[in-house]
Amino acid sequence: MINYKDLGLVNSREIFKKAMEGRYAIPAFNFNNMEQLQAIIQACAETRSPVILQVSRGARQYANQTLLRYMAQGAVEYAKELGVNVPIVLHLDHGDSFETCQSCIEYGFSSVMIDGSSLPYEENVEQTRRVVEYAHKYDVTVEGELGVLAGIEDEVQAETHTYTRPEEVEDFVKKTGVDSLAISIGTSHGANKFKPEQCTRNAQGILVPPPLRFDILKEVEKRIPGFPIVLHGSSSVPQDLVAVINKYGGAMKDAVGIPEEQLREAASSAVCKINIDSDGRIAMTAAIREVFATKPSEFDPRKYLGPARDCLKKLYIHKIIHVLGSENRI
Repeated sequence: MINYKDLGLVNSREIFKKAMEGRYAIPAFNFNNMEQLQAIIQACAETRSPVILQVSRGARQYANQTLLRYMAQGAVEYAKELGVNVPIVLHLDHGDSFETCQSCIEYGFSSVMIDGSSLPYEENVEQTRRVVEYAHKYDVTVEGELGVLAGIEDEVQAETHTYTRPEEVEDFVKKTGVDSLAISIGTSHGANKFKPEQCTRNAQGILVPPPLRFDILKEVEKRIPGFPIVLHGSSSVPQDLVAVINKYGGAMKDAVGIPEEQLREAASSAVCKINIDSDGRIAMTAAIREVFATKPSEFDPRKYLGPARDCLKKLYIHKIIHVLGSENRI
C-alpha cells in the first residue's frame, strides 16, 4: 500500500474549495508518457496553477502502474526544481469498477473516479458508495458521474448522449458521499464531438456546435449549492492545429469541439474541474507530423517529441490563462 502523501501529492478537496471560492476551474490533463508530463508540469509551474494529472485505464495499461506512480512523484519533485510548489493530484479517469479504484488507491493515487453512469441509477449509487467508503479510509477523494457523454476516448464509448437529471443529484450525493460530481450538459468525448449537420457556421465560416445546457448546470447548482462539479469531454479541438495535421498528411475531417468561451463561463460557476485530453493529442500530433513532413531524414525521437512537448506546453498555458482561469492560484 502506497500512501499518496508520501509521494508529495494532494487530494482534490482543498483545491476544489479554493476553485469554487475563486470562480475558476482546475485543469485536469491526461498523460501517458514523459513528454506529456513534462509539458503539464512546465506549463503549471510557469503559470503557478494547481493541476490534476489524469490517468485513464488505457494509460495504466500503456505506461505500467508502477512507472506511473514514480512519474507522479517525479512530477512533484520536478515542479520544486522549477521553483514552484504546485499542488498535484493523481487521479484515475473513468474507473470502471471497485477493483480498479482499489488498485489505484493502493498504488498511490490521491483521487479516483468511479464511472457508473451507464448503469441503472440504483446500481450507480451502490457502486459509487462502495468506492467512497473504501477511498475515504485513506483520505482519497472520489468523483462520481450522472448522465452519459457521447463519443469515444480510450475505452470510454457511448453512441448516445443522456443529459444529467437535476432531480437526481441531491439524492445521489447524499447516498454516495462523493466529493465531486461529473455531469452531462452537452460536452462529449473525443475530437469529433459533433456532426457538421448538428452545427451552424459563424461569420468566419467556422462550425459552431449547439450551446452547452447551462440551464441544467444552474439547476444542479441550486439543488447542491457549493458542491464541486466536473465537466468531461471539454476539448475545443483547435482548428489551427487540425489544419496543421491535415496539411501534413492527416485526415481529421469535421472535427468540432466545445467553444472556449463556453468553457470559461462554466469555469466561473460551480464547475471546478475541466477535463482536457483530445486537444493535447491534437497538439502533439500536429507538431510530430510537421517534423516528419519537413525533415524526412530525421530519426532522433527527441527531435520530434521535443517539438511535440513544446506545442503541448503552449496549448496548456493558453488553457490555464484564458479558459480555466487557474493562473496564479497557488
